[in-house]
Amino acid sequence: MALTRRELARIIAVTSLSSASARAAGLSGLRIGVTDWNLRMASQPDAVTFAKRLGFGGVEVSLGRNVQDGKLPLDNPDLLSRYQQEFRASHFQPAGTCLDVLHVNYLKNDKLGQRWVADGIRLTKSLGAKVMLLPFFGKGALQTQAEKDYVGEVLRDLGPMAEKADVILGLEDTISAEDNVRLMERTRSAAVLTYYDIGNSSRNGFDVVREIEWLGRKRICQLHFKDNPHYLGEGSIPLPDVVRAVSRIRFHGFANLETDSPSRAIEPDMRRNLAYLRKVVEQVERG
Repeated sequence: MALTRRELARIIAVTSLSSASARAAGLSGLRIGVTDWNLRMASQPDAVTFAKRLGFGGVEVSLGRNVQDGKLPLDNPDLLSRYQQEFRASHFQPAGTCLDVLHVNYLKNDKLGQRWVADGIRLTKSLGAKVMLLPFFGKGALQTQAEKDYVGEVLRDLGPMAEKADVILGLEDTISAEDNVRLMERTRSAAVLTYYDIGNSSRNGFDVVREIEWLGRKRICQLHFKDNPHYLGEGSIPLPDVVRAVSRIRFHGFANLETDSPSRAIEPDMRRNLAYLRKVVEQVERG
């Protein structure tokens, strides 16, 4: 039976509205945060109000690497209390934590790294954060299969502690998405996921759009957006394509800016990168 013009117009309108709603829903769970170390305020509670003033939705907190008396810098009741007060007063959220001491005590070969993961889980829970980044870079990078297997075994032991604390351990590294998944599966823990950094992965020759879509939202806990040393949109990474991939997998969680400051002026550079990312998100939402 042939459709009238009015019926055809109504179908097209409904279809267009449904498509637009689906696109918007794909990014409705995305929150944009920022790393405190790129604000040059690592482990400083004042980073909370500064990040909020810049317009971000959360701040990723460094747990610190300068160990004193066998404790991480944030393993201090007074400092933790200040953070908690800042987050409450600002009605702001921690966009995860970073166990940056693993740049010193590599998890792949240093028993002390295991202790820091356990301490970090406790501190991350105290801050009210959901994700703790575990970095594997430089001399701590995962280069051999034996190293990947070893880390998988270590995190298998620590996984139950993270699960009990409701904290996700996010793997940020230089290996492929497939290798990350193999490592995650070796841990046998739902608390170990991929912390996907588009800058690191691109620099290491991986197709970030393909990897994000292949991993999907169930295997990515958080994202880092950057194209250092450039401003977002001025380097080689096609951020609109990345955001479309994030939309397609309907990612829910924080994408934190880990962007350099080309002009060395933190505030205007952060505002510039944030404004560009928001513009891209709006464009993707409009289709």
